[in-house]
Order: sequence, then C-alpha cells, then structure tokens
Amino acid sequence: MKKPAAFLDRDGTLMEDSGYIGDPHRIRILEGVPEALRALRDAGFERIVLTNQSGVARGMFGEADVVTVNRALAEGLALRGAGIEAFYYCPHLTDCDCRKPAVGMLRRAVEERGLDLSSSVMFGDGLVDMALAANAGIAGILVNELPGYAGPPPLYRARSLRDGVRFFLEHVA
Repeated sequence: MKKPAAFLDRDGTLMEDSGYIGDPHRIRILEGVPEALRALRDAGFERIVLTNQSGVARGMFGEADVVTVNRALAEGLALRGAGIEAFYYCPHLTDCDCRKPAVGMLRRAVEERGLDLSSSVMFGDGLVDMALAANAGIAGILVNELPGYAGPPPLYRARSLRDGVRFFLEHVA
C-alpha cells in the first residue's frame, strides 16, 4: 500500500535560511519543527525534503557539503525525536527538470519510494514551493506570513511548520 508524503522545503521551512548553507555548523532548526514532523509521522506521512541547492552550481560548495548538511539536519532532528525519510536536492542553477518548481525531484521520490501523490502535500516558505505543489497537483501549505507573496495561492498560509501541519491534519488529511 502506497503511503502519502509530506514534501518539505529545507531552508526557511525546517531550518533558518541564512543564505547558501554548505556548513553544518550553520544549521538552526526552527521552533516547532520536531513536533510538526512527529505529527506527520504519526498521521502516516513519509517526510521527504526537496531542496534547491544552487550553491553547488555557483561554486560556493560541493555536493558532498549538501549531503553533510542534510545528514547533520537529520541527526539534529533525530535527537529531538523527529525524522526525515529521505532528502532530494537539485544542485543546478538552470536547464534541468529537478529544480523547483519543476517536478523532477518530487517525481523521483514518488517513483523510488512508492508514494501516493494524490494524498500528499508540500510545505515550503516560498513561491517555488507553492508552484511545485501546483505543478504536481497537490496541496501547498505556505510556511511564511510575510507580506509580498505573489505566487500561486497556497491552500493555507501558516505562521510556522507546526501551524501548517496542524491545519493540514485537522482540515485536509
């Protein structure tokens, strides 16, 4: 039986977005993230991170650094009783089918992990995340209440990942 997925942006959704992050010492997990991830797990969702990492294409750090940061984030979450089933990243800047809002990373995750896309959701803090949700035909929860958002309309605008997960699980899932 296929499982639904909660697709999650990394920078600005799970951890502070402090620019191009190739150093695990810069990871700052956002408040409420472990609780939100545990609630998704308890509701039967796989937690899958989809992240654009153009710092690789820009020569700011290598793919090994992206893997190191992802691993350190996963370890930090595990210490708080939360988890991520898989990380997918796009190291490109242009001309690929995996850079959000294109659906390449998401489709790869669905195929590799046998996920139920029709019951899945995208949580992210920006336009590319909500555009990815729209392109994939799934619900999008915008984890960002800052003014000036001018992208595809999200299903819900949340104050935090915890708030967005609560809304989704109470009203949609």
